[in-house]
Amino acid sequence: MSAKVIDQNTVGVQRDSNNQLLMKSELGKVRSRCYSLPGEQFTYGIKSTPLDGGVAEAVSHWYAHKKSVQAEVKRPERDFIALNVAACKSGLTTAQEQSQFRSINDIRRKPPDVEGKTSKTLDLPEDMTFGIATRPSTPLFELLENRYQIRWIEEQKKADQKARKIEYDKKLHGKIYETRASLLRKYSEPVNPPPHWKMSRFSKVPTKLQSFRTEKEKAAAFLHHASDSTSRTGIFGHGIYTAAKS
Repeated sequence: MSAKVIDQNTVGVQRDSNNQLLMKSELGKVRSRCYSLPGEQFTYGIKSTPLDGGVAEAVSHWYAHKKSVQAEVKRPERDFIALNVAACKSGLTTAQEQSQFRSINDIRRKPPDVEGKTSKTLDLPEDMTFGIATRPSTPLFELLENRYQIRWIEEQKKADQKARKIEYDKKLHGKIYETRASLLRKYSEPVNPPPHWKMSRFSKVPTKLQSFRTEKEKAAAFLHHASDSTSRTGIFGHGIYTAAKS
């Protein structure tokens, strides 16, 4: 890089550099971007070349649009899937055999169907109108008669009646209170369970084994079993605990 001695306001030697971080902005000017731009005579942008000859050519000759010539069809790529299938059918399974098969044989992919991609023209009716349909105008007569307010009040009354009917049906099919007559109709007198079977000669012999020390402990045990059997499996509630069900 070339060195130059700058003016008296700067101390030291300043070197030419394209590093934007080392450039200092001059007073009253924008910081330099360190790009070498062309002179004032340079014109930026694409130069437009007129295709017509002005009014004279437009009057004497009509410039018709010419159909663009399609680009040359490129050679299709190799179809490696078809090559692998053909090699396997020939009994070539290793990589070296398939490489030799590809060097001898050449299968290309089918060219795309250009004509098949052209869009089909739609047969539309002549009286068809495109776009969004025009919104009908608001009838002024109904506005003056407050027809919309009356309609809204009627709809609110119907909604209230429907809600009241639903609430009434809930109360009607809800909890049924029992009366004395209904309770007496369902009541049944308690019947003592039949005694356990014993042989006739042992019917008067008292028991010798007591599982509970007192009658109080026996009643407490049976009460606990009655409350605990609801969450156990089995007919008598002696099985394992069952999982909670929702």
